[in-house]
Amino acid sequence: MAVTSGLRNMLTRDELQGVIAHEMAHIGNLDTRVMVLMATLVGTVAVLSEMFLRSFRVRGGRGKGSAPFLVIAVVLAVLAPFAVMLIKFAVSRQRECLADATGAAMTRNPGALASALEKLAAWDQRLQMRNRGTAHLFIVNPFRMRQAHNTAFATHPPMAERIHRLRALEGRYAHTP
Repeated sequence: MAVTSGLRNMLTRDELQGVIAHEMAHIGNLDTRVMVLMATLVGTVAVLSEMFLRSFRVRGGRGKGSAPFLVIAVVLAVLAPFAVMLIKFAVSRQRECLADATGAAMTRNPGALASALEKLAAWDQRLQMRNRGTAHLFIVNPFRMRQAHNTAFATHPPMAERIHRLRALEGRYAHTP
């Protein structure tokens, strides 16, 4: 875990604590283990789909009833990996919500993380050091593809939804400075 100087300069102490608590929550909630299991599931489905198609090719499609088998093979080979990827993204979005709630419980100040997310969502400067390989390491998308946050392929829930959930938690904790 690292905090950039830009983030440190942009956020207040409480907001920075909220962001760090969110990231620590990923560790405490074993999110890496969950995502490794999801990646294994995706890989397993891809291998099984390929094996299913290859078994049809080896048989050569001979005999009665091979046409429906081919249709099933193609549908499974195409749709199964796609469906598993959608599940993986949904799990990732849920883990983000869990990390937000866990981070809020750790600091007992959900408003601080909500405020940090509001600042980060409003930030319109472009990052100099960014690439697709490190985009998942940021608390917000460094590429600002706002439309992607509303699709089934997003790894994070929409920022407005995250902020709304955190604001709803504010009354639960009696934050003492």
